[in-house]
Amino acid sequence: MSIELRAASTPTAPGLLLRPWRDDDVAALLAAYRDPVLRSWTRYPVSTTADARAFLRRSRQGWAAGRRFSFAVLEPGPDGERLVANVVLKDVTPGRPYAEVGYWTAAPARGRAVAPRAVTAVSDWALGRFAAGGLTRLELLHQVDNPASCRVAEKSGYVFQEVLPARPPFPRDGHRHVRWRSSRARLAHPPVVSSTFDQD
Repeated sequence: MSIELRAASTPTAPGLLLRPWRDDDVAALLAAYRDPVLRSWTRYPVSTTADARAFLRRSRQGWAAGRRFSFAVLEPGPDGERLVANVVLKDVTPGRPYAEVGYWTAAPARGRAVAPRAVTAVSDWALGRFAAGGLTRLELLHQVDNPASCRVAEKSGYVFQEVLPARPPFPRDGHRHVRWRSSRARLAHPPVVSSTFDQD
């Protein structure tokens, strides 16, 4: 499966294109990961060309396996499209009612509603595309000291559920936010605690 998603423009920012990562994204990926803030929130920083190629290889493998769908988020600019974010749908399993969404935003794109629009686009797609396989809810997890992710979750339709206790390799407690496909699904499937809150 290989698709493209779109997120609408805002009065202050252009629309977004979300597509699977490609081999020619190495340079853009490395540039994004030079940001120390991004590196501090991701479990597997991309520091070298080999790291970038491994990231892209894992992305292709996830799409091929039908379990992990990682999208490069692109924004048009005067010199062509530029990478502004990554959104990933993780742990999609037929018959299991939940999966996880993670994301990161490149430094120049922060504060312009890139993350909420991109997360919403992937969430809408996932809850429609995998409904027949039993998917009824998505989870977004982050550490408690990342209030920006709370705001992204809320703007993307995710409701705060609980504080998760810290567990290695994460030094702090986490927040779990949930978005349901419908209110009926919310009642039929009580929350299940996910095992990670990384954003890679």
